[in-house]
Amino acid sequence: MAERIAIASDHAAIALKATLAVWLREHGHHVTDLGPHSHESVDYPDYGYALGHAIERGEADFGIALCGSGIGISIAVNRNPAARCALVSEPFSAKLARHHNDANVIAMGARLIGEDMAKSCVHAFLEARFEGGRHQARVAKLSQFAKEPA
Repeated sequence: MAERIAIASDHAAIALKATLAVWLREHGHHVTDLGPHSHESVDYPDYGYALGHAIERGEADFGIALCGSGIGISIAVNRNPAARCALVSEPFSAKLARHHNDANVIAMGARLIGEDMAKSCVHAFLEARFEGGRHQARVAKLSQFAKEPA
């Protein structure tokens, strides 16, 4: 099934971003590259915010966020309540992010993951579906402001 996928990175992950964008297009997906488009140093929050907004506006069904470690850009994406970004490093966590957390974005660290493993993670993420049920109420809470524990 062809999905609309937005992809963003920082300068440390630009090569992985380009590789994944080509690979996704070859598999029939519609890919929007949110940048950057050069190896010049950039601030990952700017690109994470852009990805979160693309999800919020309905311009993409799913997102892929990349930086050196995947941590910083995942934090930036998650600042948008419409985005549920999970940092993954192998296919099982990518699959569970969809099954249990209804993640609509995955983040990966270009300095920590190879191209083949990144493709495996993206494939597992896109193939998985949210299970709902017992997970639904928990996922609904993720878009609310954090409350003090009871």
